[in-house]
Amino acid sequence: MSRANSLETEQLTDSAYYILLALIVPRHGYAIMKYIEELTDGEVKIGPATLYTLIKKMQKNGYILLNEDDDERRKTYQLTAKGEMVIAAEIERRLRMARHGNAALHQSKEEASDEK
Repeated sequence: MSRANSLETEQLTDSAYYILLALIVPRHGYAIMKYIEELTDGEVKIGPATLYTLIKKMQKNGYILLNEDDDERRKTYQLTAKGEMVIAAEIERRLRMARHGNAALHQSKEEASDEK
């Protein structure tokens, strides 16, 4: 599946996943980037170009919305009900993927020991 249509099928890229996680609590752009970096102990860093490109796509898909604020320099975003459903489903999908990976590793170790 191409990255271009991953949001349309509600299967998120890693960057989109982390942005939605960050928006479980309303945040502005810099706070989103900082939260993601802190959450992942620096393993994931999202730059402004990626962030704002994905924010536009997620707004278009109805996952997030821009809070009306008096300060135009600090735009705050939040999840919509649809965005909450998408992130919950994505967390479950990724947990299943991790279980599949663990099962495959366990199975391969068993197969390797059976061959000896």
